[in-house]
Amino acid sequence: MDRKRLLMAAEDRFDLLVVGGGATGAGVALEAASRGLKTLLVEKHDFSAQTSSRSTKLVHGGVRYLEAAIKRLDRVQWNLVKDALHERAVFLRIAPHLAWKVELLTPLYRVLEIPYILTGLKLYEALAGRERIGRAYFLPPAEAKARFPQIKGEGLKGAVVYADGQFDDARMNLAIVLTALAEGAVVLNHVAAVGFLKEGGRVVGAELEDRLTGARFAARARMVVNATGPFVDRLRQLDDPEAEPLLVTSSGVHLVLPGRYAPAETGLLIPKTEDGRVLFVLPWRGYTLAGTTDEPAEVSEHPVPTKKEIAYILRHLNKHFDLRPDEGEVRSAWSGLRPLVRDPRAADTAQLARDHVIVDGRYGLVTLTGGKWTTFRKMAEDLVDHLEKTHGLKPTKSVSAETPLYGAEGFTPGDLKELEAALPA
Repeated sequence: MDRKRLLMAAEDRFDLLVVGGGATGAGVALEAASRGLKTLLVEKHDFSAQTSSRSTKLVHGGVRYLEAAIKRLDRVQWNLVKDALHERAVFLRIAPHLAWKVELLTPLYRVLEIPYILTGLKLYEALAGRERIGRAYFLPPAEAKARFPQIKGEGLKGAVVYADGQFDDARMNLAIVLTALAEGAVVLNHVAAVGFLKEGGRVVGAELEDRLTGARFAARARMVVNATGPFVDRLRQLDDPEAEPLLVTSSGVHLVLPGRYAPAETGLLIPKTEDGRVLFVLPWRGYTLAGTTDEPAEVSEHPVPTKKEIAYILRHLNKHFDLRPDEGEVRSAWSGLRPLVRDPRAADTAQLARDHVIVDGRYGLVTLTGGKWTTFRKMAEDLVDHLEKTHGLKPTKSVSAETPLYGAEGFTPGDLKELEAALPA
């Protein structure tokens, strides 16, 4: 369907108007449309233009969240990891063309770290139950160095290897949008929500602006969902200027380095940085992806990595590598803003759980925020279930966990390698 026809269709009346075309909003649009709800999705930039294309590109339960759950006896973090491991399996199943298993090596330089890390990663896999995708195992120093030659050899006591998922985030986002379109949703990029339509003090739609032409039009819906990631408070306060902020945002910076800093089939987990966080080094499209940081940040349309954040990542790579990457080898860098739900007890943003919340505004705007890429589908399912229970919508049963995404049909692992082999050099 061309853009002109989509714009015309947007002036119809919908069950659901979803604002925000990143992972969260696209997921809601797909969930709603596949359950029989007439759905409109709008995104003011292009799909996946913001945080959803600036991730670590891992489909994972969250190793450090499990560690935090055990140390703090935190049931929220424990359940978050368990749910995410289930969603990891769903993710790999519905998008085999965009997500794949990757093994990650954790280098260890103290003998006492070996049983601690090995036990933790075996527990991580046990939480996945039948849906686990690998087994954690120990490598002695020589084998660890052979598997990931770039790591520092001096003092190396061995390494633990475990499996998680890796994926192409921007393409995944687009595949979700295209699947929603195939399920009957109307999807529009470069269309911004600039105001709300209200009747009897309740939100009944939004005033939309086509950012390519400047034209404005109204879209009416039984419910409006705010799924704008780190920008949800802006939209909430457009609806209700007295709404209290929901989020704290943090910046996650990643660097792209030459491919020589990671072997083609193995990633690296640095289990503890100088400030107690974790750092990943991953093979990515012939290059190396390294990150991430976790620093408080202001909400911005186009966040830019700071020299301090870039230096932080390079400093830890130099500490753990025999090779010495410097700023001159950085091919690209980006900052993605994480939407973290506020917790006044948290000392810093790294301590905030990546769980999601659904908030009903006093005028009827429904906000879905928090969470992470791995759990996008579960977030959407929870949101549509919520609308059924509390707002009278009548969706059918969820089928998203079994619905292959656009491009998955007919795909089998190894297709790409076979195609590459068949092409002339």
